[in-house]
Amino acid sequence: MTNRERAKAILHYEKVDRVPVVAFGYWVETLEKWQQEGYVTEEEVKGYATQGDNSPADKSIMAKLGFDFNWNACVGGNNGLMPQFERKVLETSPDGSQVIRDETGLIVRIKKDIVSIPAEIGTTLTDREAWEELYLPKLQYSESRVNMEYLKKVKEQDATRDIPLGLHCGSLYGNVRNMMGVEELSYMAADDEDLYREIIDTNAELSYKVVKKVLEAGIDFDYAHYWEDICFKNGPLVRPEVFAEVVGPHYKKTTQLLNEYGIDIVSLDCDGWIDKLIPIWLENGVNTMFPIEVGTWNASIAPWREQYGKKLRGVGGMDKRVFAHDKAAVDAEIERLKPLVELGGYIPCPDHRIAPDAKFELVQYYCEQFRKVFG
Repeated sequence: MTNRERAKAILHYEKVDRVPVVAFGYWVETLEKWQQEGYVTEEEVKGYATQGDNSPADKSIMAKLGFDFNWNACVGGNNGLMPQFERKVLETSPDGSQVIRDETGLIVRIKKDIVSIPAEIGTTLTDREAWEELYLPKLQYSESRVNMEYLKKVKEQDATRDIPLGLHCGSLYGNVRNMMGVEELSYMAADDEDLYREIIDTNAELSYKVVKKVLEAGIDFDYAHYWEDICFKNGPLVRPEVFAEVVGPHYKKTTQLLNEYGIDIVSLDCDGWIDKLIPIWLENGVNTMFPIEVGTWNASIAPWREQYGKKLRGVGGMDKRVFAHDKAAVDAEIERLKPLVELGGYIPCPDHRIAPDAKFELVQYYCEQFRKVFG
């Protein structure tokens, strides 16, 4: 079987010859450390930093480690602001930190030499006037949002492709959160419900039109995929009942379209404690959760499967923290994964990027042992 066939079979509860060893990339800082240790080359580090997942550099690094493929293989169109805002420095502090307006119009503070999520301190999208003048024109559909020539080249690879390919459907709430920030978006939901709904509807309708156009390219997609990141450690950043009413129907509209094209695996990337949003996604056609954040609060597909049955699938849930420890920790993690794999509809994968504390030889060991156990 090819890795593409294996992945599709697992997510449809079918038998496979073995479970693929799947990755989701690395921090560039991880690769820089491994370069200093002599495991990867400078060319591989630069190649991954500039070209990203499933690039030639990534494939070279994965081959050294023993992974079969990087799960992040999606194509699509431009579902966001077009054109984006010009990134602009608004203020520079004596300590080197800066206040900037980013490409989405969000106002954030970035601390010097610290790799973290910037602190949100404001937004350009402050009211209806700003929406209609600065944002609405940038969220209109046009044919230029979808590169059909590129998609034709992707289609030519359908017969020979070894790894699963996803259709990226954009984001129905995360994009809006990116433009406004959590606090401002939450206030708008209460203070100006009409504008709140209009922004969400406009963003979602744009995503739908882009997906529809991409589907016309005739590519044999293996799954569809959304990005959201709208939860944190204590739960959703939006009231579930509001999310179900305002956003849920947009998922359903697009997933019904996907089903018409034979795409029945629809995955979604949302960090944080997602449990209260899972039933909303399932009800509206999103059936595969990625990641499954075991390293943060011991999330697992097992209780979700018990609650929702086989209609829920998953990718992720491998505790990458073991890469910083020893072989015994890796062995214990693989042992923990055994009953989860046996549930079917589940592919283990390190949640998020492999961090700089990972030891190259332990990642290699994980891949070797994974093949022995699940091969």
